[in-house]
Amino acid sequence: MRQKHFINKAIAYNARQRPHLVALQGGETSNTGSSLTYTELQAAIQNQVRTWGALCANKHPTMAVAVENHPAWVILDLAALECQIPLVPLPFFFSPTQWLHAMHDAGASVLVTDHPELFEPLLAGNIANSSQFTLAGKMLTQFEFNAKSTVNLPVGTAKITYTSGTTGNPKGVCLSVNNMLNVANSIAQATQLSSKDVHLSVLPLATLLENVAGVYASLLAGATCVLLPTNEIGLSGATGLDIKKLLATLKQTQASTAIFTPELLHALVLCVEAGASPPSDLRFLAVGGASVSPALLKRAQQLSIPVYEGYGLSECASVVALNVPFINKIGSVGKVLPHVKVDFTDEHEIVVTGNAYLGYVGQQQTQQNSIATGDIGYLDEDDYLIISGRKKNIFITSFGRNVSPEWVERELKISPYIAQVALFGEARPWNVAVIVPRANATVDQIEHAVQAVNGNLPDYARVTRWIIANAPFTLNNQLLTSNGRNRRDMIWQCYQDKINALYEGHNA
Repeated sequence: MRQKHFINKAIAYNARQRPHLVALQGGETSNTGSSLTYTELQAAIQNQVRTWGALCANKHPTMAVAVENHPAWVILDLAALECQIPLVPLPFFFSPTQWLHAMHDAGASVLVTDHPELFEPLLAGNIANSSQFTLAGKMLTQFEFNAKSTVNLPVGTAKITYTSGTTGNPKGVCLSVNNMLNVANSIAQATQLSSKDVHLSVLPLATLLENVAGVYASLLAGATCVLLPTNEIGLSGATGLDIKKLLATLKQTQASTAIFTPELLHALVLCVEAGASPPSDLRFLAVGGASVSPALLKRAQQLSIPVYEGYGLSECASVVALNVPFINKIGSVGKVLPHVKVDFTDEHEIVVTGNAYLGYVGQQQTQQNSIATGDIGYLDEDDYLIISGRKKNIFITSFGRNVSPEWVERELKISPYIAQVALFGEARPWNVAVIVPRANATVDQIEHAVQAVNGNLPDYARVTRWIIANAPFTLNNQLLTSNGRNRRDMIWQCYQDKINALYEGHNA
C-alpha cells in the first residue's frame, strides 16, 4: 500500500503554507529550463506516481535513473519513494562497465535516462520496451528490460547507492526512507535551513551527499533548490572545472548554501585570492568527501568564504558529523550529529552506531546497527571528531613510525603546482611521492612546494624524494576510484620500479 513519505509530507505542507514559493529551479539558459513552486512540485510527483501505477500493479520493479541535475531527477526520485520502488541512481562519472554492474547487481528492470544514446547500445538485446515522456520540460526515455531473475533486497530498501571503494566493482548500499530522513532532519536543523535559503546543487544528484544533505534537507525546510546541468555551472566529466563559471553561478543564483569537494574549495580559494570577489549571499558552504587541509580552510576563512568541514559515509546515509557556525573547529570534522553516536576500537577505528544501512545488495547476514568505518580518529577534549586517516592506508616506516598518507597528500595538493599525489613508504626509512603537476608547473616550483609542506611535518612523514607521474590519476586508467580517491595498489603497480630505484640509488 502506498504511503506518503516524509519528504512529500513536507512538500504538501509547504504547498499549503507557501504555495507560490519556488521549490525547484532549473536551468535558465538551457532548452529544458523549468521552475516549479511547491504546489507544482506536489502535483508533478503525484502525476508521476499515477503514471507508474500500471508499472507497479503486477510487479515490484527496481529502477535505475541516469539523469543530469534537473528538477525531473527530483520528481522521479520522490515519486519512486512514494511508489516504494527501490531506486538506483547512476552517476555519469561511472564507466559503462560500472553502470551495467550496478543495474545487474541490483536487479534493475527499468532505466529512466535523458541520455538514451549512452545506454541503448549497452543494453542491446535486453530491452523489452522503450517509451518517451516529458517531465518538467525534460525529455526522458524509459527502458524496460527483459525478465530476469529477481534480486532479493533487504526489506524496506528505498535507495541503492553504489560506492566504488578502492578495488573491484562498486558495492550497492541499501538504505531505508528512515536512514535518509534522519540525516536530512539533522542537517536541516544543524545548518538552520529555512524558506529563505537557496541551495545550489553542485555535486551530481546521483551522489548520496547531494541527494540527502543537499536536496532532501532543503525541501524539508521549504527552501529553494537550484538544479543545473553540470556544464552550466562549470563542471565537465570527472575532473573538468571552470571555477570562474562556478563562482558566477553561485552569485547569479544568489545561493546561500552549497556542498563542495576539497578540490572545488581549493579552486574557489585560488580564484578569490587572485582577485575575484567571494559570493556575498553564501552563508554555508559544506565541504566533504575527502580530507581537507586545515591550511586551506584557514585561507578560505581569511577570504570570508563560510566553509564548514563534515564527515560521513554511504553506509550511514551520508553525513555523520559537521562543523557549523559558532561550533566550528578547523582540523576537525565537527561534532557528531544527534541521530548517531561514535565509539572507537582499541586500534582507534571509528565505529558509528545508529542509522546503519540495511545491508549490501546480496548480503546474507543480518546487518548490525554499528558500522566499523575503516577510519582512524578520536574525539578531542571539546567533543569534536578528528579524523587521522584510513586504517588500511596507514603504513609503517622501517623506523616503526605510522604514517597516514592522506594527511601528507592533502597538504601537498593545496599547492598551486601539485594537482594529485600518492605517498609511499611502507617498511622504508623515508617516503616517496608520485606527483601529478598542475598545468605549466616547473620542477623547481614543485620542489619548493614539497619543501614548504615538509617544513610543517614531523620528519617521519616528510617527502624525501618525489617523481612526476606519467599521466594524471583517472577513472579511465584505474588509478582513481569513482569518488576521487587514490587506488593505491594500482598506482604502486605503475610506479613501483621507479620508486624502488630511488631507494636503491639514494641513501637519505
